[in-house]
Amino acid sequence: MQAKAIFEFIPLKLPSPAIKLPPAQAISFPDHVVRRDISIAIPNQEVSTSVEEEKIAAYWDYQFLFVSQRSETISPISLRVIEGSIPSDFPLGTYYLTGPGLFRDDHGSTVHPLDGHGYLRAFTIDGVKGEVKFMAKYIETAAQVEEHDRETGEWRFTHRGPFSVLKNGEKIGNTKVMKNVANTSVLRWGGRLFCLWEGGAPYEIDSRSLDTIGKFDLINGGDQSSTSSISDRDSRGGGDNMLDLAANILKPILYGVFKMPSKRLLSHYKIDASRNRLLMMSCNAEDMLLPRSNFTFYEFDCNFKILNKQEFTIPEHLMIHDWAFTDSHYILFGNRIKLDILVNPSKSTSPIYLLPRVPEHEGGRDWKVPIEAPSQMWVLHVGNAFQETDHNGNKQIQIQASGCSYKWFNFQKMFGYDWQSGKLDPSMMNVGHSGNKLVPHLIQVSINLDASGNCEECHVNPLNDQWNKATDFPVINNDVGGRNNKYVYAATSSGFRRELPHFPFDTVVKFDTVKNSTHTWSVGTRRFIGEPIFVSKGRDEDDGYLLVVEYAVSKQMCYLVILDAKKVGEKNALVARLEVPKHLNFPLGFHGFWAPMDF
Repeated sequence: MQAKAIFEFIPLKLPSPAIKLPPAQAISFPDHVVRRDISIAIPNQEVSTSVEEEKIAAYWDYQFLFVSQRSETISPISLRVIEGSIPSDFPLGTYYLTGPGLFRDDHGSTVHPLDGHGYLRAFTIDGVKGEVKFMAKYIETAAQVEEHDRETGEWRFTHRGPFSVLKNGEKIGNTKVMKNVANTSVLRWGGRLFCLWEGGAPYEIDSRSLDTIGKFDLINGGDQSSTSSISDRDSRGGGDNMLDLAANILKPILYGVFKMPSKRLLSHYKIDASRNRLLMMSCNAEDMLLPRSNFTFYEFDCNFKILNKQEFTIPEHLMIHDWAFTDSHYILFGNRIKLDILVNPSKSTSPIYLLPRVPEHEGGRDWKVPIEAPSQMWVLHVGNAFQETDHNGNKQIQIQASGCSYKWFNFQKMFGYDWQSGKLDPSMMNVGHSGNKLVPHLIQVSINLDASGNCEECHVNPLNDQWNKATDFPVINNDVGGRNNKYVYAATSSGFRRELPHFPFDTVVKFDTVKNSTHTWSVGTRRFIGEPIFVSKGRDEDDGYLLVVEYAVSKQMCYLVILDAKKVGEKNALVARLEVPKHLNFPLGFHGFWAPMDF
């Protein structure tokens, strides 16, 4: 028997409570949900001609993407196919998707979506049997265990989280600010499943039951008995006596009082398929408060033995969320920030650090000096990077990423969350039409290096010259990660909605970088999507399927959609659509991972 679904709502600032609502089907609130003073209704029309009606629908549609879901599955549930059929040649495996699941507790406190407790969803697909099994459970982090009473089902937020201030929680003397909610990304490696967060150790999950096993210290917990192959240099880049002194003062406070890990493992990782290596990156906790950055890179084999470890000290205050690699380099887009944790738009260029992956091959270039890309941008996610070397030793590096303006990116208001009011407002993510260039777009950065590693040219161009719609979550066929790829897939917006022209996304776009063409598939009105995931099944780079979750907010339903990657842009691109039971409808997810079945 499945647990009863409980839905909760983050309050939104409506355009105007005085607006007269059209005839519509009223929202049904469960008895335990606090009812509002005003009556809310959702317009029935799929496409509204009234600006006021569309504005109201847009605000509520946005809210439904962040509806808390307390229900979990006890055992796998078979999903019903409502369109198409599951192809028999679909590889056997599981699509894992993580993201926040809870945004509001039982005592009036709300949290930023980035601080919502991690909720792991799993879709196990069997093409031969033609079925998909679904499971969903909360990751039992230390914060989740403390804030959730398993006996009563009650939630009380006690941790503020990096992005949230609790209304009814303890504020004075509350040092619980590093709330590891394991809600950002998921990884299957070496037969183990992990959920990751931006500022702490991953949590290991049982891949079949989705039960939480516990923290797994990837940095120190792997098999490191053999050190002959480890390249472990001291922190390179030199030190500053005053900064070292400040760091030594901050460490006991951050590590001891605030319980922060000394090295914060980033949630984004890379897989070097050609070498069968997992690449991960960490930063130091004290760097949040110092005008410098320490980054450590690790390369693991499938037994979690560290094959390569390098640490770099950069004399800039940077915030890195995602990064890239090639055969020779780790690549960091230096998102410059100020000490008040706000973006720093003071420079018209963007630093790109090419850090030597193999120290013996770094050549004559000083890696501490960044390449200044001729564009001011905040890089959100990286799809791929690769390098090509000519017969003279000159290198050309290509990087495919999503970037936005510093004006658009705002820590305190990401997803439209206002930490002072605790409300969501989608207008933050949907700047006016005159500000189209502010929102995320896919870019291609080209860097030409001479044989000594010195930069001769650096260009930043759109990934496609004709594509100007808001786009993010670039993904590729992971088999070609770090190598020259032809195709990039991403989530984008059709732009048809006046009130939500840029976000949430409602369309999958396929970029052909050789032909400079684009092909799209859209879910339609009042429906949105998350990050697409590519599942390879053949020799061609685009021979496979795309998995994407569709959020039908007007119906408060979720669907798993399977697309034929080769046919995106054609009428028959949709292969199958499967329905998640309504009582298990879940909020917007962040990042996913396709794990082929281990035999």
